[in-house]
Amino acid sequence: MASKGRPYRTVILDGWEVLVGRSAADNEHLTFRVAAPRDLWMHVGGGTPGSHLVIRNPDDADIPRDVVQRAAQLAAWYSKARAASRVEVHVCRAADVSKPRGAPRGQVEIRRFKRIKVVPSALGIATD
Repeated sequence: MASKGRPYRTVILDGWEVLVGRSAADNEHLTFRVAAPRDLWMHVGGGTPGSHLVIRNPDDADIPRDVVQRAAQLAAWYSKARAASRVEVHVCRAADVSKPRGAPRGQVEIRRFKRIKVVPSALGIATD
């Protein structure tokens, strides 16, 4: 699926559509305008700047662990922590992401999240 002209990159992992924000404004658009409440949302932890990432889940199905792991690697890759040996990525439902009043673009608060430690990787996947 092409992402040209959209504020996010699109990657397909084992049939699951993964959307990766391109900038702070694009991250905000992706998180609050594109993502559905049941979609899975992720971002690197520790306040490190990086792309917001969404795994689309229109059927509210269980997303395979391998897909979540590989998407987390992409989230780490598209962050300032790309050169780190291991990166913590926070994962939650998009419904658990909110924007604090007056916060700059792209800054969010999350609740009920899990932490995944991954090695940053572009997975050899061509993205748009």
